[in-house]
Amino acid sequence: MKTDILIIGGGPAGVVTALTARGSYPDKDVTLVRREEMAVIPCAIPYIFGTLGDVEKNRLPDRPLKDSGVELLIDEVLDVDLERRVARTKDGLEIGFEKLVLATGSKPSIPPIEGGDLEGVFPIYKDARHLKSMLEWMKKSDEIVIVGGGFIGVELADELLKVGKTVSIVEILPHILSLSFDDEFCQMAEEELKRRGVNLYTGVAVKRILGEKRVEAVELEGGETLKADMVVVATGARPNTELAERMGLDVSRYGVVVDEYMRTSHPDVFAVGDCAEKRDFFTQKPSRVMLASVATAEARIAGANLYRLTAFRRFRGTLGIFSTKIGDLALGVAGLIERRAEGEGFDYVVGRSKVFDKHPASLPGSHEVHVKLIFTRRGGFFLGGQIAGGESIGEMINIIGLAIECGMTAAAYANLQIGTHPLLTPPPTAPATIKAAEDALKRIFA
Repeated sequence: MKTDILIIGGGPAGVVTALTARGSYPDKDVTLVRREEMAVIPCAIPYIFGTLGDVEKNRLPDRPLKDSGVELLIDEVLDVDLERRVARTKDGLEIGFEKLVLATGSKPSIPPIEGGDLEGVFPIYKDARHLKSMLEWMKKSDEIVIVGGGFIGVELADELLKVGKTVSIVEILPHILSLSFDDEFCQMAEEELKRRGVNLYTGVAVKRILGEKRVEAVELEGGETLKADMVVVATGARPNTELAERMGLDVSRYGVVVDEYMRTSHPDVFAVGDCAEKRDFFTQKPSRVMLASVATAEARIAGANLYRLTAFRRFRGTLGIFSTKIGDLALGVAGLIERRAEGEGFDYVVGRSKVFDKHPASLPGSHEVHVKLIFTRRGGFFLGGQIAGGESIGEMINIIGLAIECGMTAAAYANLQIGTHPLLTPPPTAPATIKAAEDALKRIFA
């Protein structure tokens, strides 16, 4: 079998690469190979266990691929001969190609916890069969311990509450979400989880998981024991670079080494998504950020640059734009948090605001919005922002991300023209993020 463009991996990065490649090079054949019969939406995995209640409802649809003329193969690529430009699959198929894109994703990063092999202990794999097993086990469990207080662990805890489970989170760092937010925002999330009934254990590690054949309890380093019918290990992920290593590509511990056009050390091989090395937008240091939004941005760049470079489409580094929702509280972050800005040596100022997201604030469903923005002291260039409030903050944080990527200053941001509506936005007299920029300007020109 021969194809022009071969993509290995069927998650969001692989799918968007395929669709972009078809749009950019309509005269080229595109083939996507993935192992899973059914691909899932990674970001929505926690919602399988509460709101959705079914793995099938979290399906990443295949129709866009088929409608655009991408050939989809359910198989596994075992090795690639770059000299011959041939990929060999588990089913014995040989696929010749001109251009190759690796979108092999990531694997759970599982700490070596004693008892981690007991029945009822589940890492989170992006695999439909595994997730179905997790869901069935969850249904017969009452007390669930989640190891890890990052986004997946926190969102999963919130979902499990919706189906009546007793939930505990154990996080080794001082706060949940502390790799992504400053302490005051982490504390807002902790207060909301506690209000909803989650038991939080922060600043403590799991010593071991107890049980004969199946999990019965979790012992913490301080000696406390938590009863558990099920344990979910949500301690992050690592790049899946095994195939790239076998191919002889340059690989670091952060992923497959790529340039700003997503090209690897071989000129006709690209890598996108979690398997590709990330660089921080501000410092160009390696970054561990793994997000579907980053993966699909990389995918659009790779898909457009496979045969010719389009200089306006290149990846300038990972901004790290996150958002999440816990109960009634939504949180968003873009760029540097204050802890990182200080750690990197930036001379910065902080601007804050606190307003309601509807006007008047007495309207039903109104939420108080807390904004924290960070700018360089000299020049007032945008470094980062964090927002807490209602669902409206989801797009607010995207606007902040856009402002950072465009190199806006506090003065330019404070002069933005915006649209407002009583049911949709803060009042025009006190727009949340603009008020925070104005607050920062007072310190810049103090």
